[in-house]
Amino acid sequence: MTALEPGDATVAPADLPVPELPGQGGVLGPVHRALSIGIVSVVLLIAFEATAVGTAMPVAARELHGIPLYAFAFSAYFTTSLFAMVLSGQWADRNGPLAPLTTGIAAFAAGLVLSGTAGTMALFILGRAVQGLGGGLVIVALYVTISRAYPERLRPSIMAAFAASWVIPSVVGPLASGTVTEHLGWRWVFLGIPVLIVLPLALALPAIRRMASGPADASAPAITFDRRRIRLALGISLGAALLQYAAQDLRPLSLLPAVAGVAFLVPAVLGLLPAGTWRAARGLPAVILLRGVSAGSFIAAESFVPLMLVAERGLSPTMAGLSLAAGGLTWALGSYVQSRPRMEPYRARLMTGGMVLVAAAIGGAPTVLIHSVPVWIVAVAWGVGCLGMGLVLASTSVLLLKLSAPEEAGLNSAALQISDGLSNVLMLAIGGAAFAALGGGSVGGHAVSTATGSHPTAFAAVFLPMAAVALAGVWVATRVRPART
Repeated sequence: MTALEPGDATVAPADLPVPELPGQGGVLGPVHRALSIGIVSVVLLIAFEATAVGTAMPVAARELHGIPLYAFAFSAYFTTSLFAMVLSGQWADRNGPLAPLTTGIAAFAAGLVLSGTAGTMALFILGRAVQGLGGGLVIVALYVTISRAYPERLRPSIMAAFAASWVIPSVVGPLASGTVTEHLGWRWVFLGIPVLIVLPLALALPAIRRMASGPADASAPAITFDRRRIRLALGISLGAALLQYAAQDLRPLSLLPAVAGVAFLVPAVLGLLPAGTWRAARGLPAVILLRGVSAGSFIAAESFVPLMLVAERGLSPTMAGLSLAAGGLTWALGSYVQSRPRMEPYRARLMTGGMVLVAAAIGGAPTVLIHSVPVWIVAVAWGVGCLGMGLVLASTSVLLLKLSAPEEAGLNSAALQISDGLSNVLMLAIGGAAFAALGGGSVGGHAVSTATGSHPTAFAAVFLPMAAVALAGVWVATRVRPART
């Protein structure tokens, strides 16, 4: 059951806040300092992994003779993480976030080690799949931790800290990864991170055990695992994998896995997301839909920006990548703005304005396909888009926790992450298929495997539909406030 469906007279979760403690201060106050530093450091290291691995991946695939399987190194992570998100939500609601968090971090580290020591591309992809299981468990457990350990007034600030923790990795990660890959080898990009995660865990786990362990309501009957939702989670993972495969192989026979993927996905999505999500019902369903619309359209478009600059305007890969670097700063700025207490009454307006910025950025970036337009327009456009994403994504996280009863925080956090992850997979598949069909090349994950010649129409076929999706998100953002009862 979701909180505050239209017409629902249930007591809002906002009426059940985490109790304030005298002298607890902000997220770095004495009560929350160790927890905040610990969980933000975990996110920081995961961000370094995400940005660094993309740089090392082409070298790894070449050395392992796995270029034809390159796309699956990305899709394996996304596919298994979708299943793990559902599992983590139920596990955290039943027993608290500590167990899924520790299990997820262990799996994430094990996946890094497996990929870093792989002798074949098959083992490398298996390691990425194990990483995905860990990543899915961790992200939902972190949301449940925030819902239990932080009072409502501090949640925008900790979400802003999460966003800020991506700034340094987004700028430094690719450079550091390239240096390590060149001088020590690509394997050390994977093998170095598990060691670094020990200190954040030493800070965070005791605080989580003290502040957020156990069921949300110890007096309530024990929550049992919903086997139907687990089966649906398997369905959504399998369906996503089949659609990704079909999108990378545009032969007529690919229609078979595409149809099978849709057959698995549709009932799974309808069963795992709150009722009314696909029609943007007011309140929680609209919040969850907005997360998918914003993240999917923006990430799918962003994946093609460096290639567009290299293929159409002749920039070096380094310069093309740097065109996106300022986005980390403006993303953090947007998250900071939404975290200010004085902005709380205007959160819905901030989200609507943020989606306008995102749509404008995605629609404006392909103007560089006209050679008279200066290349720096892309950097400006993407900085504007990232500012909008900072306003929107952090706010969806804050609103989700506000609209979720304590015992449903895991369930609803899993739904939010499923919307995010599945939308990324589907939008990348759609964009990649359109790009390849118009002669642009084959696309896999965050990089393009092959792209030769000039194909401005292929790029336009990616950016303009994604801009339309983001524009639809402007309307969805107007519906995030629950209906008055």
